[in-house]
Amino acid sequence: MKKREFKIPVDAVHKRLYFLLVIVMAMILLSLIAPYLCPNDPNLTDLKLAKLAPSAEYPFGTDSYGRCVFSRVLMGAKVSIFASLALVAGTFIFGTVYGVICGYYGKRVDRTLMGIVDVLLAFPDMILAIAVAGILGGGLINAMIALALTGWTQYARLARSSVMAVKSEAFIQAAQITGNSHSRIMWRHILPNISGPLIVTATLQIGGMMMGIAGLSFLGIGVQIPQAEWGSMINEGRSLMQTAPWVILYPGIVMLIAVMLFNLLGDTVRDLLDPKELEI
Repeated sequence: MKKREFKIPVDAVHKRLYFLLVIVMAMILLSLIAPYLCPNDPNLTDLKLAKLAPSAEYPFGTDSYGRCVFSRVLMGAKVSIFASLALVAGTFIFGTVYGVICGYYGKRVDRTLMGIVDVLLAFPDMILAIAVAGILGGGLINAMIALALTGWTQYARLARSSVMAVKSEAFIQAAQITGNSHSRIMWRHILPNISGPLIVTATLQIGGMMMGIAGLSFLGIGVQIPQAEWGSMINEGRSLMQTAPWVILYPGIVMLIAVMLFNLLGDTVRDLLDPKELEI
């Protein structure tokens, strides 16, 4: 008996995509206007207000320095989300261009350039990022550079393999015969036909980059105190888990929700761009 394949109705995927896009865009908008939404100064310290439980004035309570946790979570959203988006955009562009060039020209160009990728992939991503961030020193920019060092390699490998599969197609050969330049063939004919998997990878990587920035900040080699960022807030609240659990609980919950939303968005984009999964 032939096994029946389960396919997702295309209308359901579109509805899920629109729903997630609205939520993600609302979250990005809230993080953009976060300075105007903060009920209190996120960096104002007052030891008399230290470790206050959540209340109307301080919805998420206060930390050990008397700072409003809710205001710091809002300001941390701006740092985490926009840093992740910028990081993914940069690695996506560089890695895609790198991989397309390798796959299109092949031979010596491919062996030389992909050798660099293989060297970087020989090290675990996070371990290498920690080492680079430790050498460069703390700070958001240095943390982004550390994560970008290996973040682009997956786009390079994916773009290279996709180009090698597409460049032998008849429409590419026709473009070559008609006198199109190499750059035009790569960016006008090949790139649009391999962009689907790359876009899916980029969407799924946003949550991973957000966790990476938070992880480096948690270790003290990312965003530096007193700048608000979810990872550094969790690190500051470690010693307060028993006396003031809200200091670590709320940044963790908000980060979990943000990462889940971007991952769900990536899964939905993947379903939409994979016709084998859809029921037309």
